[in-house]
Amino acid sequence: MTSLEAFAALGDVKLGPFKPKPTTLTDGQEEASAMLWSSPDGATRIGVWECTPGRFTADRTSAGEYCHIISGSASVKNADGSGERRLAAGALLVLPQGWAGEWEIHEHVRKLFIIEAR
Repeated sequence: MTSLEAFAALGDVKLGPFKPKPTTLTDGQEEASAMLWSSPDGATRIGVWECTPGRFTADRTSAGEYCHIISGSASVKNADGSGERRLAAGALLVLPQGWAGEWEIHEHVRKLFIIEAR
């Protein structure tokens, strides 16, 4: 039998402690997250993440990511500076596998993420 999982009130999900963002370009930037679900093989992971204002690099070489912005605002652009997108609460961003670029968090962001490796 398949177990069905449902999650509500994503804005209220308790996160782990805030820690320094490893790929930050801004001193003092921190992130926290909570894993909600992961596939048995670990290829698909779903969770909630928060990040304080600042800039950081991101690399989705090994897995794509779907980001639903719950609160806050940010901008995302490709590594070459092209394709900038402004994001706010309610936005859905698709970062295909192979993407690399930069995030700028304007206002403390909370997002639901789905990471899928193929």
